[in-house]
Amino acid sequence: MGIVPTLFQLPGEMTVQQQVVVVGGGASGMMAAGRAAECGAGVLLLEKTRRLGNKLRLTGKGRCNITNEAELSQFITHFGKTGPFLYGAFARFFVQDLVAFFEQRGVATVVERGGRVFPASNDARQVAAALEGYLVVNRVQIHCRCPVEHLLVEEGRVLGLQVGGRTVESAAVILATGGASYPRTGSSGDGYRLAAEVGHHIVPIRPALVPLLAEEQWVSGLQGLTLRNVQVTLHLNEARIGRESGEMLFTHFGVSGPIVLALSRRAVDALSKGRVYLSINLKPVLCSEELDRRLQRELDAHGRRQLRRILAELLPSKMIDVFVTLLGIPVDKPGHQITSVERKRIVELVQDLRVTIADSRPIAEAIVTAGGVDTADIDPRTMESRLIKGLFFCGEVIDVDADTGGYNLQAAFSTGYLAGESAARAVGGANCAYPRLKN
Repeated sequence: MGIVPTLFQLPGEMTVQQQVVVVGGGASGMMAAGRAAECGAGVLLLEKTRRLGNKLRLTGKGRCNITNEAELSQFITHFGKTGPFLYGAFARFFVQDLVAFFEQRGVATVVERGGRVFPASNDARQVAAALEGYLVVNRVQIHCRCPVEHLLVEEGRVLGLQVGGRTVESAAVILATGGASYPRTGSSGDGYRLAAEVGHHIVPIRPALVPLLAEEQWVSGLQGLTLRNVQVTLHLNEARIGRESGEMLFTHFGVSGPIVLALSRRAVDALSKGRVYLSINLKPVLCSEELDRRLQRELDAHGRRQLRRILAELLPSKMIDVFVTLLGIPVDKPGHQITSVERKRIVELVQDLRVTIADSRPIAEAIVTAGGVDTADIDPRTMESRLIKGLFFCGEVIDVDADTGGYNLQAAFSTGYLAGESAARAVGGANCAYPRLKN
């Protein structure tokens, strides 16, 4: 599917000269390399693994949620406090441009629930192939199995880099090395080391969009249970610090699913500050009074039924035994014997089922890495380092991350596009005023 680029071996001589070198062949790196070449620069793309786009092929469970149709002002909010850093990149290359980019390369898109944009084929490989084709058409040299060892910097200017004991001279280097999650795809944190070695501040990295570990033993008994249309509120001590509605999943270690992942970064950051717990409202469309009246009707209509059968009208069957244990009410107690105090306890538990968060799964299992190169060290208008002339950043290596929904990939593509264009301009690329894509 698509055009697969030829994979070159580094030449045998000790010194190679290139105008722009891109380090990392993921989503942002391929976009950066293709755009720099499109602008007239000679471009070398170095990837440490055997092929390009490893993590991209896995995103969205292999379907690849490339972006989201949210308006810019709403889009930015999904990145938290570092969101405003992306205004420059989004002004240059945003949702409509990305959709047009892929459609021009044979990748039709569809919009799904929540404004999420996917390839119509539901195949992430088609997205990767389109980017590879972009590289080939623009004659980007691609060298795989080439981990970069060090950046070469002198007097505040990049001179190139070292790879495989050789020197690659370049007036412009783009770091697109990704984060530290999914290390088997090549994202093992190399970019943080390379940036730190030349003086950049690295905001401590931690997992984001990651499943959470629960303290309560009963959680493991619900392994495999998916709850839909629930509301989950994240608390630090007794203060609410986040809320999401939708779908969640119980696992053998804790909780996961879309709304848990969306809250996970805030949960991880809060763990060092106090007790962190999730409050699950199993019936968020009903207020307490409405739920109490509904329960009272069930008890009145079916007073001879045991509590288990009555709860089956409110809860998934897999949850009933756990729920009754937490209530402390005998499971075989008939409905007509349920007291008002017990009824109130049932209502409270339905609307406030608490799961204490002990930790998260490791960063290797996170969808996204939070933290990275401090945005204060990067010019948002160009993606160029404020410390090292000719050094550019794009993608997950930067301290910018968002919720699920296509936001992170759009940021990778947008910062890659801008970094590639800026790097080409820095080395005198002939076509740096190449027109912005339009629908």
